[in-house]
Amino acid sequence: MRIYLFIAAVAGGATYLLTPLIRHLAIRIGAVGEVRSRDVHTIPTPRMGGLAMMLGFVIAMLFASRIPFIEGLFHENHQAWVVMIGAVLICLLGMADDLWDLDWMLKMAGQLLISVFVAWGGLQIISLPLGSLVTASPSLSMAITAFLIVASINAVNFVDGFDGLSSGIVAIGGIAFAIYSYVLARTSPSYASMATLIDVALVGICVGFIMHNWHPAKLFMGDSGSMLLGYLITCASIVLTGHIDPASVHTSVYLPVFMPILLPVLVLFLPVLDMCLAIVRRLAKGQSPMHPDRMHLHHRMLRIGHSVQGAVLILWAWAALISFGSLMILFVPAWLVLVGMVVAAVILTVITMYPYLRHRLVELRAEDEQSARQQ
Repeated sequence: MRIYLFIAAVAGGATYLLTPLIRHLAIRIGAVGEVRSRDVHTIPTPRMGGLAMMLGFVIAMLFASRIPFIEGLFHENHQAWVVMIGAVLICLLGMADDLWDLDWMLKMAGQLLISVFVAWGGLQIISLPLGSLVTASPSLSMAITAFLIVASINAVNFVDGFDGLSSGIVAIGGIAFAIYSYVLARTSPSYASMATLIDVALVGICVGFIMHNWHPAKLFMGDSGSMLLGYLITCASIVLTGHIDPASVHTSVYLPVFMPILLPVLVLFLPVLDMCLAIVRRLAKGQSPMHPDRMHLHHRMLRIGHSVQGAVLILWAWAALISFGSLMILFVPAWLVLVGMVVAAVILTVITMYPYLRHRLVELRAEDEQSARQQ
């Protein structure tokens, strides 16, 4: 565990130190986001912070490749190097979008090509742990892998609307998934350690960047960052989920057979939910699925009456409830987890709706007073 914490610290420290340099670079080359109608910020702010995050991730992985306990993961197969090459490519694609605002079809084509390259390089869902091990054909495996990577990339990109929101949600999901993969690493073959390594490095770069990205942000991560985060958390999920046999996990872990499938979905529940709602909403209006608007979950939080910081913290809390609540099934009886999640959900619902309820109560009192005067 201490080695993984060290890797997270290296990733976070490198990202934190590199971010100011990337900010100056972004200003010099013109990667500055203009204020659009759907934006919350009021002044042009440099973007391309994903470059600092990518460099922090690569530095942490190179450090890990020299640590005796972990270096075997880099020699057993090429997965670690494929993940790093894919991270560089997806970040470069995001940087191009940050600079030139690529057409969404061109950007998605680039995402798909990179995803296919990563799958071709060996990072594939070979099997699905659906109670028993279900093996996929090579072509189907590559197609599923590419689809999941592209979907997760865009899900995180959709939710990247407030300072610190997407990096915080991904960090929370990364912590939950790192704990899960670490538990499996103690009872299963060593491939689970690769998922843990990717997750802890991911959490590190998120924390290192949030220190510069908290509202009001000095630098936006841009598409280079949001696409990178979606890519990395999906890679960790594929490394673990696509190769695990539930029968190989010791029963003392209390692992439900569907947890390898459910947890990767649950840690990205909010981004995936926001993406699905946006696609349905836009298609219903006859618009492109990528047409921007101000109807995302985080925009609705502002309309309810929350501040930017308050909305981010509440959405973080929802992400933590879903991620860690599902994770607790590994250690606590399911009925206790269910009770705890219901209680926490009620509390968070009240906190989420409090500004609206407060204003609505004032309006109702005013209406009652007006009615009383008229009588």
